[in-house]
Amino acid sequence: MNRVYVCSCFGITEKQVKEHADAGACTPRQIASVSKAGTDCGSCVRRIQGILGRGACPRRELLDQGESAAVLAVDPGSQPELSEAA
Repeated sequence: MNRVYVCSCFGITEKQVKEHADAGACTPRQIASVSKAGTDCGSCVRRIQGILGRGACPRRELLDQGESAAVLAVDPGSQPELSEAA
């Protein structure tokens, strides 16, 4: 079995990055969160970006569909009212 290491600092392989991506990690930061890849010297971040590419990503698909507006909508009644300073 031939392993292709993406992150030599933490021994993370290309296969592991792809598995994390399939599980929903869509950005290098999310890959770092689940595997630590890219958090030491940082030389693998571009390679991780290349592996992730523009593939299917549940979050990206939500943004493309405009559903993020519903998630980001703020209820005006929930914000504290500001009083004017005298």
